[in-house]
Amino acid sequence: MPKYTRRLLRGTGVVCVLALGATACGGSGDDNAPQKKVSSADLQAALKKGGTVTVWAWEPTLKQVVADFEQKYPKVDIKLVNAGTNKDQYKALQNAISAEKGVPDVAQIEYYALSQYALTKSVTDLAPYGADRLAGSYSTGPWNAVKSGDGIYGLPMDSGPMALFYNKKVFDKYKIPVPTTWDEYVDAARKLHKADPKTYITSDDGDAGLATSLLWQAGSHPYKVDGTKVGIDFTDAGAKKYTGTWQQLIDENLLAPVTAWSDDWYKGLGDGTIATLPAGAWLPANLASGVKGAAGDWRVAPLPQWSKGADASAENGGSSLALPELSTNKELAYAFVAYANSGAGVQTRIKNGAFPATTKDLESKAFQNTGFPYFGGQKANKVFAESAKNVPADWQYLPYQVYANSIFNDTVGKAYISGTKLSQGLDAWRDASVKYGSEQGFTVEK
Repeated sequence: MPKYTRRLLRGTGVVCVLALGATACGGSGDDNAPQKKVSSADLQAALKKGGTVTVWAWEPTLKQVVADFEQKYPKVDIKLVNAGTNKDQYKALQNAISAEKGVPDVAQIEYYALSQYALTKSVTDLAPYGADRLAGSYSTGPWNAVKSGDGIYGLPMDSGPMALFYNKKVFDKYKIPVPTTWDEYVDAARKLHKADPKTYITSDDGDAGLATSLLWQAGSHPYKVDGTKVGIDFTDAGAKKYTGTWQQLIDENLLAPVTAWSDDWYKGLGDGTIATLPAGAWLPANLASGVKGAAGDWRVAPLPQWSKGADASAENGGSSLALPELSTNKELAYAFVAYANSGAGVQTRIKNGAFPATTKDLESKAFQNTGFPYFGGQKANKVFAESAKNVPADWQYLPYQVYANSIFNDTVGKAYISGTKLSQGLDAWRDASVKYGSEQGFTVEK
């Protein structure tokens, strides 16, 4: 990468100095020097020697993974720290990196945020540790998310291939077919709301994650990233499919006016007044724990398509485990990450409710034939696994997506409350993202 002006990625809750090609993130030496290859023997030697690895993560199934790992390797002490969920942890990680003090050896970083860390060289390229040999081990969406150029900057921990979660009891009550296209989805929304004005097809008051996932599924390519060169454009055919359909739901007041994860949201999911959720495969555990009274009412269907006969999907959520560049125990840290995300730890996490990114597990009969009591015994993993296979691999996030998502409600969100058209909101989002990127030293086109 060329030398570039040093500027902070301010306001993102993320990382250090944007010193492209420099060593402002705590690295040392020549950035262009090849990293030393780390062999399996090196990793085994590190495990035999032992030591302490500090892991920052909020994902609950890692607790058992840590216990199992320490039992297998008694000389290793894994300190699992919940430093906050996503943006809260990213802020803490930014502060630690800036101070060059207290940086963990391993950090959970969501896919949409990882490219920012990779660009600023604040996470370690794992290819020399053998991660480059794992390409065939993971489904398309997560693997594409951890790659940047020839580098691998994390190992996928889980994935969120999308599906349509729907309240079968509600659809049966009003004799409405489960929609297979987004046009049918709008039609079902109208019928539901007409039958009961308190019932809505879904809730959405402006969710950056949902919007980007639906753009992804629609075949839109709003972001084009090549190092420090960034293009942002929400006017392609895929974006028009999304805005044309979702605008109808907004204009006709067919979206529940509640915020996701609020008490009203959980209530609506429980009493049937929110009838569907297009979401990632991580959702079942949240429904089972947060909407216990509706057990047996809900089912899972493939995500509606933008055209008849299509089978496209998208990712919605998911995280990697990455090694901050300032980690002082990288070989041992990588050995833990490999165990958790490609070794025995994967099965442990699946048993405790995580949804895997590993193709071997996604394709296994045992996994796909698992019945979900919450969904009336439905083998929902078959739907999720098929969705994972249908995620287009050519999606890119901005190298400052954390910041972009933070201003979504200030731009696109106005379309839900003020009469601004959704396409206009996306234009405002683009303009604000272009301005910010330019201020940070990127070459941004729109």
